[in-house]
Amino acid sequence: MHRPRYDDWSFPKGKRDGNESDADTALREVEEETGFRCRLGRDLGGVTYRDARGRDKIVRYWLMTIDDPRSTSNVPNREVDELRWCSVRDALHLLSYEHDRLLLRRAGLR
Repeated sequence: MHRPRYDDWSFPKGKRDGNESDADTALREVEEETGFRCRLGRDLGGVTYRDARGRDKIVRYWLMTIDDPRSTSNVPNREVDELRWCSVRDALHLLSYEHDRLLLRRAGLR
């Protein structure tokens, strides 16, 4: 997804609301940022990186399956102005951050 605020291509991510679990946070953020309700698949673990302000960040990721493939995205929205479905090879070139490319490789998708 493309985030106009940062002019980057990345995966959905965000902060917890209250006491929600990492898994609930992931499902909510994906729905908020893409419009798709999903089911969790394999846990891909965490990614650690330093943001543009020098803060350390830890984000957990899962593979997901869209619950209703006929559903439509709500993009563009406040956070995301474009979604792009592409091959893993194309995604490796499109993603803005090395930590996202490492995550995609870790997922082992072809």
